[in-house]
Amino acid sequence: MSGGRLGAVALSVFRESVRDRVFYNLLLFAVLLVGAAVLVGQMTAGQDIKIIKDLGLAATSAFGLFIAVFIGIGLVWKELERHSVYSLLAKPVRRTELVLGKYLGLAFTLLVNVAVMAAVLYVVLACMWWISPENIRASWESPALDPALLVAFLLIYVQLLLVTAIALFFSTFSSPMLSAVLTFGFYVIGHFNADLKHFETVIASAPLVWLTRALYYLLPNLAPFDVTAPVVHGQAVSPGYVAMTIGYGAVYVAFLLAAGAHIFARRDFK
Repeated sequence: MSGGRLGAVALSVFRESVRDRVFYNLLLFAVLLVGAAVLVGQMTAGQDIKIIKDLGLAATSAFGLFIAVFIGIGLVWKELERHSVYSLLAKPVRRTELVLGKYLGLAFTLLVNVAVMAAVLYVVLACMWWISPENIRASWESPALDPALLVAFLLIYVQLLLVTAIALFFSTFSSPMLSAVLTFGFYVIGHFNADLKHFETVIASAPLVWLTRALYYLLPNLAPFDVTAPVVHGQAVSPGYVAMTIGYGAVYVAFLLAAGAHIFARRDFK
């Protein structure tokens, strides 16, 4: 597998994202945060900084989710719809390289988005710190420019990489509409996955218990990637927890990419 061919495909995805004005969401994000900062400026002392942090992290996750899903499901489908996949595969580009290159391109697009959103949030928080009196700063549970926010952004990014892999996997064999529905379904289920483990407390059927337990282990568990609450309230997130969560995401992404590439490699385009 050639790194040069992967890089070329990834770069083309990033350029197409720029042409599609994906980065306009960064402007909307900045306006949202600045507007929110003005609106909550008159709230109870000490609460405004937490609300801005919470809103900033939630908005980053939401904006990233829509990019991951709606661009992810179109990465392969667009090539098939335009019939450009034939010219691509006529070149020395393998089908596996096409799938992985598409994924890496969107991963880089998401990285730029998350990085800029993190920078915007820190700028807004710095302004709030600058204009806040000393007694208000002392009441904050965590510093305005808390480095722990970067941990939350990191896990949000890894979660988005996992969602992108899910979207790309479904797009290798289904329509864009069905891929979007399935991806959003997996995203919602992923945040309530832990409930499946204890489903036997509400049902008496043994087969259903076994089924829900199997689904618990097979479906992605996205809840661990959300550390907004502890970070916003100044609670420490251990490096071990972060490492295990990233490792879990990496293994799941690798599995989805391998499965998606295998399906796409065996797909008949005629």
